[in-house]
This record gives sequence, C-alpha cells and structure tokens, in this order.
Amino acid sequence: MTSRGAGTAFSRRNYRLSNESEKPKVTGIVNSKLLNDYLHRIFPSADGIQPAAAYRKPLTFQNLQEHLDKLLAEDSGAEDSRDQILEGRLGPSTVVLDHISGFEGLLLVDDDLLGVIGHSNFGSIRATTCVYKGKWIYEVLISSQGLMQIGWCTLNCRFNQEEGVGDTPDSYAYDGNRVRKWNVTTTNYGKSWAAGDIVSCLIDLDEGTIAFCLNGVSLGTAFDNITRGAGMAYFPAISLSFKESVAFNFGSRPLRYPVEGYRPLQDPPSMDLVEAHKLLGYLKNVIHIGIDVLEGKLVEKDTSMWQLQGEPTVLITLAHIFNHFAPLMCKVYLVEDVLMNFLLSILEQGGAVEAHPLIQQLLDLMWLLMEDYEVHECLKQLLMSLLRAYRFSPIIPDLGLQIHYLRLTIAVLKHEKSRKYLLNNVLFDILRSVVFFYIKSPLRVEEAGLQELIPTTWWPNRFTKEGKESKEVKEESAEERLRRRAYDRGCQRLKKRIEVVEELQVQILKLLLNNKDRGGGEASRYIFLNKFRKFLQENASNRGNLTVLCPPEYMVCFLHRLISTLRCYWDGHKAKAPAALNSEEAYVPPQLFYNGKVDYFDLQRLGGLLSHLKKTLKDDLALKANILIDPAELQAVTMDDLDEDEESATSTAQRPVAALAIGGALARPSWLSSPTLGRANRFLSTAAVSLMNPRRSLGTLEKMKARTLSVEQRTEDDRAAGELGCVRALVTAALVTAALVLAQAVWAGEVSPEAVEGSHGNEGLLLGRPPEEPEQSITENSLLEILDGIVMMYNLSVHQQLGKMVGVSDDVNEYALALKDTEEKISRCPKRRRDIYEELVKSQKVFSEKLNHLSRRLAWINVTIYSKEKMQDIYWLLRVCIRTIEHGDRTGSLFAFMPEFYLSVAMNSYSALKNYFSPVHSMEELPGYEETLTRLAAILAKHFADSRIVGTDIRDSLMQALASYVCYPHSLRAVERIPEEQRISMMRNLLAPYEQRPWAQTNWILVRLWRGCGFGYRYTRLPHLLKTKPEDANLPSLQKPCPSTLLQRHMADLLCSDCDMAPSFLNSVLNQLNWAFSEFIGMIQEIQQAAERLERNFVDSRQLKVCATCFDLSVSLLRVLEMTVTLAPEIFLDWSRPSSELLLRRLAQLLNQVLNRVTAERNLFDRVVNLRLPGLESVDHYPILVAVTGILVRLLMDTDFQGAKRATAVLLADPCFQLCSIQYLLGHAEPSAVAATPPSADKRHFSLHTYTDYISQEELAKVERMLGHLSEESKQAAASMLPTSEEDLCPICYAHPISAIFRPCSHKSCKACINQHLMNNKDCFFCKATITGVDDFTKPGSS
Repeated sequence: MTSRGAGTAFSRRNYRLSNESEKPKVTGIVNSKLLNDYLHRIFPSADGIQPAAAYRKPLTFQNLQEHLDKLLAEDSGAEDSRDQILEGRLGPSTVVLDHISGFEGLLLVDDDLLGVIGHSNFGSIRATTCVYKGKWIYEVLISSQGLMQIGWCTLNCRFNQEEGVGDTPDSYAYDGNRVRKWNVTTTNYGKSWAAGDIVSCLIDLDEGTIAFCLNGVSLGTAFDNITRGAGMAYFPAISLSFKESVAFNFGSRPLRYPVEGYRPLQDPPSMDLVEAHKLLGYLKNVIHIGIDVLEGKLVEKDTSMWQLQGEPTVLITLAHIFNHFAPLMCKVYLVEDVLMNFLLSILEQGGAVEAHPLIQQLLDLMWLLMEDYEVHECLKQLLMSLLRAYRFSPIIPDLGLQIHYLRLTIAVLKHEKSRKYLLNNVLFDILRSVVFFYIKSPLRVEEAGLQELIPTTWWPNRFTKEGKESKEVKEESAEERLRRRAYDRGCQRLKKRIEVVEELQVQILKLLLNNKDRGGGEASRYIFLNKFRKFLQENASNRGNLTVLCPPEYMVCFLHRLISTLRCYWDGHKAKAPAALNSEEAYVPPQLFYNGKVDYFDLQRLGGLLSHLKKTLKDDLALKANILIDPAELQAVTMDDLDEDEESATSTAQRPVAALAIGGALARPSWLSSPTLGRANRFLSTAAVSLMNPRRSLGTLEKMKARTLSVEQRTEDDRAAGELGCVRALVTAALVTAALVLAQAVWAGEVSPEAVEGSHGNEGLLLGRPPEEPEQSITENSLLEILDGIVMMYNLSVHQQLGKMVGVSDDVNEYALALKDTEEKISRCPKRRRDIYEELVKSQKVFSEKLNHLSRRLAWINVTIYSKEKMQDIYWLLRVCIRTIEHGDRTGSLFAFMPEFYLSVAMNSYSALKNYFSPVHSMEELPGYEETLTRLAAILAKHFADSRIVGTDIRDSLMQALASYVCYPHSLRAVERIPEEQRISMMRNLLAPYEQRPWAQTNWILVRLWRGCGFGYRYTRLPHLLKTKPEDANLPSLQKPCPSTLLQRHMADLLCSDCDMAPSFLNSVLNQLNWAFSEFIGMIQEIQQAAERLERNFVDSRQLKVCATCFDLSVSLLRVLEMTVTLAPEIFLDWSRPSSELLLRRLAQLLNQVLNRVTAERNLFDRVVNLRLPGLESVDHYPILVAVTGILVRLLMDTDFQGAKRATAVLLADPCFQLCSIQYLLGHAEPSAVAATPPSADKRHFSLHTYTDYISQEELAKVERMLGHLSEESKQAAASMLPTSEEDLCPICYAHPISAIFRPCSHKSCKACINQHLMNNKDCFFCKATITGVDDFTKPGSS
C-alpha cells in the first residue's frame, strides 16, 4: 500500500525496515535513543512498569512487530478458557433467526438474519439457538408499535396464522401493543411500547421465571414455574402482524441495557475486545505524545488539536498499530463498543464539531493505513451503529443522547472521502438514513421527562357539546390564564431543546448537499441527487417493497429539514449571483417537465401519458421550446412500453456499429429529447445526456464518466457539472466522430468544458426554454431538481401524515368535552346519591389524567410538526407550486407536460395550512396571505375545466377544491378578487350543460354561491339534526352561509345574454332533477318494503347512503333552479324567448311531482322519514319543501303581473297540480284525511309556521298570499273549463288539448309534448318521418 502522506512505500502486512549493514544507527529523523523512548512510551508493558534503561532492550522499527505481538498475546491464554463455558446453550455460536425451518407465515428477513418484517396475517419465527439452563437475555428493537408477541417458545410449539408465540402451552410472550402477557390465557402486564423502544427478554431457567424490561426498566416477573426438565429448551421467538418490523440483538452487538447475572445468547468476542482496547490505548498514546526533534525529547500534546504532519516516525508507528487494528474494525461489535465510544468521548468535551479536528485526522489515518474494503466495512458499521443508537435512544428532557449521536454523525460526514463513500454505498442503499432527520414522539410522556419540562398542563375549552367551535369569546378566569401561560412557557422550553436537534439535522443535510468538495470526483450534492431520486422512485405509488418504503412520519421531518437546507443554499447562491432569484420567489421552470432531464418515473402528467404527449405536441415542442422529436422515437413507443426512461434492449443490440463509418444516422434513445444547439443550426440535432441524473448505462461508443472533474474544472455553480457529458452529432459520421473525440478531450482535461458548451454552459436542466421564461438562470440547476423532489415527496406521504397527527388534538377536544360534562354532572348531583357522586369523581380523575398526558404529548407534536416554522415551510411550498403552475400555464399547450402532483400539492398544502395548523397558528398571520389565496383561487377557477388536463382524478380534485374554496368567507372573497374575465369564464364553465361531465360538484358550487339568499336557506345544519353531534364540525358543508352576490350577478348576466346557454343549462338541470328524484323514490320504496317484512331485514348501508345522496342532489338541484328563477326570471316568463314556455312547463311538471310525492298524507315518504334509519338522517320534509316553496314564491309572488299570470296558468294547467299540496306547506290537512282519521295527540303535521327561526315572517306572508292566489285562480279555472272530448286531447300526454300540427306528416299533439320531444329528436312520434316544422293548430268550429 502506498503512503499518500510521506510518499514512502511499505506493505501493511510487514513494516520491518531493512536491516542492511550499511544502515546508520540514526533513522534520519530521530536518533535511536529518542526512538526507543518514544516506542516504549507508546507501547508500555502490561504491568505498566518500565525496566531500567540499562536492562531494557532497545526498541526499533525492526523489532517493534515482535514487541507488539508479545504485548497483544499476554492475555490471550486467559481468554481462551472462556469459550469453553457453554453449558446451558445449544446451537450455533452465532445466533440468528431460523429462516429455513423455524418460521410460520410469510416474513421478510433482513440480510443479516436479525431483522424481520411481517408480511402475512400473523407470522412467527424463532432463533437458531436455544437455552435449557442458566440466565439468558436478548434484546428486540421495536421499529413499529403494532401488534406483536415477543418472548420464548420450545421446539414443540406449533404456530399458524391465528396463533403465535404465547398462544400455545410452552410459549410465553409480552405484547406491548395491547399491554398484556400471553401463555394460552392472557392478563394485563407491563407498559405500552412505541417505535424506537427496546424490549429486553430475560429467562432464568434456574428459578423457572421469565421477565421483560422496556428501555432498561424492569416490568416485573411475567411468568414463574415455567416448564423445565429433560427435553425442554427455549428459543427466542416472535409473532408479528402485517407490516410490523423489529430487529433482534442476541449479542452480536453490545446490549443496550445489560442486566447483571444474565448472559446474551451470543458470546461477545472477548479476545478481540481485549486486543482492540489495547490497540486503542496505543493509538491514544500516539495522539498524546509528540516528539520534539529540535530538543530531542518527548512532549505531551493537546489531543484536540493533534495533526499528522507527515512525520515518518509517527506514521510508521501508526502503521504498526493499524496492521492489527484494521481487521478488528470490520466487526460490528468492536466498531460499536470500541471505535464509536472512543469517537464519542472526543466530542464529550463540548463545543462545536469544528473544534474537534481529531476525528477528521483519524479518518484520514483510516483511509491511509487501512485497505479500502476495511475502511468501507468500518464506516458502514459505524454509521449503522450511530443510526441504531439515535433511533433507539430513550427521549430525555434535554435530548442529550440524540444530540450526542448527531454530533458524531456530523463529524464523520465532514470528512469528504468518507462522506462520498457513505453517500454512494450506505446512506440510501443500506440504511434508512432519513431516520437521522426524524424526531420520534414520546408515547409515554412521563418517561420522556415532559412532566418536569411542562409541569402545568392546559387545554382549550372552545367547543360546544355539538362539537362546533364556540364563536363566543368567553372571559378567561385568572386561574386559567395562569395555567395557559405556564403551559406556554413549558412549550417554549421544549421548543428550544428540539430546535437544537433540528439544527444538527440541517447541518447533516448541508454536508450531503455540499458542491464545493476539494477532492476529485463528483461532488457530494450530485451523489445525493441520484440517491434522492431513486429514494423517491421507490416510495412513489408504493412501488417499493416493505423494506425500502420510508415511513410517512420520517418523511415529514425529512421534508422540513430539506426545505431549510435548500433555502439556505438557494439564498447563498443569490448572494453570489444577484441576477438569480431568492428562495421566496422560487419555482420550478416548466422546461424540466418536457426536456427529459428529470425522471418522473410513471407518474401521471396533466395531459396524459408522456408518449402520447410527445406525439400530439411534437410541433409545439419544436416551435415553442426548440425541441425536435425523432419520428423513429415516436414509432418505437407503444402502449406496452410507457416508461420514458427505458430504451429497448433489442434496438440497442441491433444498432449497427458500422453505421458510423458509412455516415448513417445514429439512432437516439427514446428517453432523450433533442434540443438544438441554437435556432440558427436547427439542422444539427443533439442528444444531451443529463449529468444531473445519469440513469442508464450508455452504449459502447457512448460510455463516458460523468461528474469526475477536478476542482479546477468544476465551478461552484454547477456550470460544468450540470451539462458535461456526451455530445453526439446525428448528421454525418464525421460529426459523430468529432463529437466523441471532443468529449474524450474534455474528459482528459485537454479542453475546457466551457469550450464545448459555449454560451449554453449554464443551462443544464433548463434546455428547451420557452419564450415566456427568463433567459437568466434562477438558481443552481441542482437546487431546482431538489426542489422538484421536495414537491414530489410532499405528495407521496407527507400530507397524509399531517392529517393523521391532528388526531391527538381531536382527542384533547373529546376528553375536554367529557371532563366539562362530568364536572357539570357533579355540580348537579344530589347529595343523597353518594354512589353516583363517587363514580362521577372517578370519571373526572380519569379524564383529567388523560388530558394531562395528552396535553403534554400535544405540546411535543405542536413543536415538531405544527410549529410556526413548519407552517411557514408548508406555506413556502404552496407558493412554490403556485408560481410553478403559473409559469407552466404561460407555455400554452406545453402545460400538459406538468406532472399532476404539482396541482395536488398546491391544493393539499392549502388544505393543511387551513385545517391542520389551526388553532395554534392561523394562516392569516402568514405574509402575503391574501395575495396567495387570490392566486390559488385563480388557478382553481381556470383549471377545473381546463381542456389541457385530462386525468379524471385530478379534474375531480380541482372541482372539489373549488367547491370547498367557496364555502369559507375568506377564500370566497379571494375568488371574487380574481380578474373579472377569469370570474366570468369560471361561471361560464359552471353553467355548461351537466351531461357528459361530473356535475354534482358543479351543482354544489352553485348552491354554495346561493346559500343564504334562498327561501328558508339560511341554516348551517338542518333543523331536525341540531340535537345530534356532527362527525366533523369543520366540514365545508357545515360552514355558515356566505353567498356571493358578485358571482350571482355574473351568472345572471350570462344566462340573460346568451340565448343558447340558458336553455341547454336548465334542460340539463331539469333532466338531472328528474333522474335524481325518481331514483330516490324507487329506493325508498325498496327500503319501505324491506322494513314492512315480518322477518328481520337489514337494509344495506350502501343503499341507504346512495338513497340519501339522491335526496341531497334533488334538494341542491331545486336550489339551483330557485337561484336561476330569482336571478333571471325572464328565462321562464319572457315567452318571446324560444324555449321559455317549454322550460316553465317542465319546471311546473317536476315541482308538482315532488310536491305530490312528499306532501301526501300517510305516504311512502312519511313512513320512511319516520323510520329514522342510520344513513338517512338528511332525508326530511323541510329541506325539499322549502326549496320547492322558494321557486313557487319567486314565480308567483315576486314577479310582474304578466309573469305571475303565465306561471299561474302553466302551474294550474299541469294535470298533476293539487291545491292540497300547497295547503300542506302551511299545515292544512286534507279534508278527506281529517274525516277518515281522528286527530292524534302525538301526530304533528308539517308546517312552515313551526320553523320561525329559519323562515322570516315576510316569507311566511308570501306563502299565505300564494296559497290564497292559487286557491282563487284554481276555482276560476275550474269554473271556466269546458269539457274536452277525448278526441281533442293530446295523444301523447292526454293532459292538454291538441295545439300543434307537424309538417309534412300532419300528425298532431300539444305544444308542450312536441317542443320537449324536438329538443332531443327530430322524428315524428307516430310515423318516424323527419319533422321540418310545427304550426299552431286550432280545431275548426262545428257546422
């Protein structure tokens, strides 16, 4: 091995210097005497007594090896005897999980055979070694807190998918999920465990007991008198549910919590430990003792500032030490027990990590004096040990353990060569390195020390019994104020301590994202980018297996640390390049989505599949982005090969190498785009390989190393690293050959990369810039790709996890309500009922204890997940997505290339800010809040009906987001603030016909714009549901009405000005109303029939839900009709418009049908409503009858005389009209019904008069006048109506006289029937001839 420090060559296996006779007595650096003293100080004898100089054999490098071997062999004899003490144990000395014959069910076992993940209902597995005598212990590291049973079993135990460890006679288990112990039967035992805990399993076969410890704290004896004797030996075993995971430590690593008197199942490497500690002592001596060559003496040195300055004497001494030390450092036990503890001790002196350069010097020594494979294994084991230590350390109030391990991790990663190796091979490939960025939440707050940190607890009392947030600001008592302030102070103390950990985690990421490495090879940032992209791919759409999927709680913390690091580097670049944008203005340029530089796996684009977009938009790509798509590439893409990153192996193999020699065009991979070098040289197409993400091996003629420029060639802003690669001309063989030669010259350093790239050297990821984008770079290219990955990561699992953690806050509210209710009951409890009083006091104590626990846990969650800083991160991400969508929208048709998740993250991040971070932090406190709401409103208003977006799911999500947006006053005002042209366009899209599109959400949006203006439509919850508690008081449907008169005015203008829009829109609404109400009636008939059967029948809950949905749709459609009649009555009443009369007749027909079905006495609707079935809570008389009443009042009472006359005539002319239905609204029963049935005391008739809280007196007066008007008009109509013969009635409806004749066939019907028929069909009812015209028909008078 070659010494890179002194330039001297020597073998690590033999460091003896030459003993040639001509060698002088002086080594050339120190004389023999000084060398002898130095070596004796470094390698003292075991007893510590140095022989006198006269009797001491001089030590030189020639005999140092012999001396060192003798010192290391002094204790080996004593250690040999220990290996013979194996009584009480059977099996291999190296204990692992028995993955061959000792398992049941489907399990995923790690490569080291110590970790296991459940992959079936309840899988079980045991170890390879058993014990039958003595005291033994092993540890289990809990990675997930789900259902598991951990303990011991015998060889005779037989498990299955339902019965595991502890469910058979000779197996014993502890279950921390259900807090029980198991041995056929089960009883309460121990404490609940959480992810990150360590369970110690102890068995004493001398006394016959089994016990367990949790994080070193004994849980007490779980079982005694266990079966012992001949043939009884116990194996460590576990049973675990699907996706649960643990890792075992049988002794291959030092036990975290050893118990005196108990031995691990696997013996520690005692001899190696002794030798390693000796060698470490010698290494410490080298660090402590220095040689003063000028004075000729040994001196004590400051260890913290020790440096290897190329002294051959010290270097050769260290080489002898590492000759023995290096092989030992490949063993995990020794790395964790010796090396890690030594490195931690260096940092225990305090101060910043930079104040301890000794660790960097030691890592330099390892790379210098150890073989590469030894350094690799040592670093891998060191990082794995650090990760385990960080992950499974108990939480203490100052988080000192976590801080300690993170500081050492930073110190190791500060070493450039070590960092690059770990990034390339360990951090993402072997470790779940994102664990370093996770701060676990304590499940047991008392053990985490939160009682001392937050001694006073507090919780808000802002909810009513119905679960609604109380709007009344109650006066806070002095005691409550003191408690709240003390609680806030405790939360601030906790926040400061957690911020220390978060800052260390950010430092780790800053090291991983460093792009200013001083050594050769690719920069750390680009290694990280490749690994990060692979990490995202494995987690996208659950493609990865369970062993590589990142838990969502880790993702949340990783996202926040990555955002902090990215913004730091982004603003750092801005400081050096003033033309760049700062992080507050960050966005992802649209060309990343179509130039092929960034891999989006198989994630959906807004316009559909990427292969489809390349075909349909190839002309737009060439015109707007200067990107040419090869026709051969388009032909190669088929529906079976949709991944843009994969090139057909067949086409690669068949590509003729001789084509280069004969001038044939070189076929390009399908995954590459083809940006031209400039518009002037469009004929010269190139395929630029992205160096930001080299994802595939190049062909034989294309292979070329990437990102290995020397520090002189690579600039700090990625200028070379972002674009250096392979430039292949595709026109002639000469150009191809020249390009390859040129690329090789760049690689050899003969030509600078700027010479190749010319003026495009700073583009990198930004090839294919559309004209709408600025020419200058907004930041470093690599940071853009990281930003893109952050947005993707939020979409993968962060948003869902943010929603889950809100459950703790909900639990606090539930218990606070229960405690408040219990205290009220105690105050009302009669003194004579002592038994009730005592039970209430017990309940009060339970609720108080639970609230104390939850409030402290909530403080932790609010600091780590819902703090103000975390809220600002999500808000920044929302603004990034908004700017990215806006820039993408400006590219026109190329907007279709944007991945769907950008729109999803924009909607979800806003939802998180609005719903998850309140009430601790309000979104209104954020800077630019109003502007951000308006810009997001503009995006939703424009893109919910954008033809460039084809995905059904994303279109539905946009529609739902807009529907939710208009439910809240602040966001509705934002919609009203968008430009008028966009508002009108949004309303035009909302008023498009309901056919051939999802219309329910559209209708819901229109209803929300009207709610608060309709007849009796000012309620938040239906009157009959007020006494029930809502499932979620924050649902959009439960918000107070906030109508928009501005948007209503736009709707009225559109309907009145566009003669074609109003009929098509209203006909579709009437069609959907007819369908929805008919479906509803059919379903309640089935429900009623099932309820009347004698045998017990259960109605399918899904059928009930569909039935309630149809009813709600009918009500909402009626409200839209009421809105239309109110805003634009001329559409129905101005019969000079072509379709007005027909629309009015159809409306009257549907209104009469609804009234007749709902108001008839003892009818089907009445009976089903009175059943009060779960799922049909919303079905009641009030919502549907007031909606119908509102339409009738608008038509008959709130219009001019001519309009009211026409509406009255049409309503009375409908054969389904019944005056009793109108009378029913005011509680007037049918005379026939009153006569037939005696009045019942408990029978209450529906009447609008009983809803005075919801219906104003003015509205009731209008209904009274309407009833009087219709009564009078119906009497007059009955008196003036002449009898009509059957021959004169319309042969279609038999309700109206014949009034129209068809051309050319001369068949007849009433106008209503033929007008309605001609809307959808031009054929005659009777002869199927094509109708060319309709004339009025008047029956001639009889002679």
